[in-house]
Amino acid sequence: MPPEPGFISCRRLSKRYARGGTTITPLADLDLDIGRGDFVALMGPSGSGKTTLLNLLGGIDSPSEGTLTIGGAQVSAMSRSALTRWRASNVGFVFQLYHLVPVLSAYENVELPLLLRPLSRGERHRRVSEALERVGIADRADHYPRQLSGGQEQRVAIARAIVADPPILLADEPTGDLDRESAAAVMALLGTLNRELGKTIVMVTHDPRVAERAQRTLHLEKGRLVEEVAA
Repeated sequence: MPPEPGFISCRRLSKRYARGGTTITPLADLDLDIGRGDFVALMGPSGSGKTTLLNLLGGIDSPSEGTLTIGGAQVSAMSRSALTRWRASNVGFVFQLYHLVPVLSAYENVELPLLLRPLSRGERHRRVSEALERVGIADRADHYPRQLSGGQEQRVAIARAIVADPPILLADEPTGDLDRESAAAVMALLGTLNRELGKTIVMVTHDPRVAERAQRTLHLEKGRLVEEVAA
């Protein structure tokens, strides 16, 4: 199914901050549209604005100028508390270093995003079990992070990202700490989530082989979009 246009819209999106009397501009006047169900890879040298853009899309940070609209909501105009509520329902995050809680089992790590929701214990169990099954790690539900391989830890992290069923997944170097075989398995999983569940995925990567798994590749340099490549 082709992506639905107009889901994410950036117009003259900029981010600036001061550092030691100098103004840093990691993102400048960016115009970008990402459709619902799209799978986009962001590439570019360090400092090109990739992670800044990811943070803006995820409501972790707010732009200095411009507008960001996602699913009809003007995210760029939200207060910090409104962003927190919006993010909890709309965005799942996948990081390079997993960020699992070491003293919690795989099941408990995946359950974490649901604990702040008004759900019964039975409903939480259903959702966690389905997420673990979806990523192929249900047989490791009782294992702790130290008992898992890197690829298995990333699968748990992906299960945590999708357990609340957000429409958007943001992945920051999701294969950066994995061997080639584990990286291929994680990318196959993200592709399945995109195709079968319709998740809109925006992924930062430095690996051209990983970027090839996306539908589109955007190249950023000095905070500006310089090239777009369709798969």
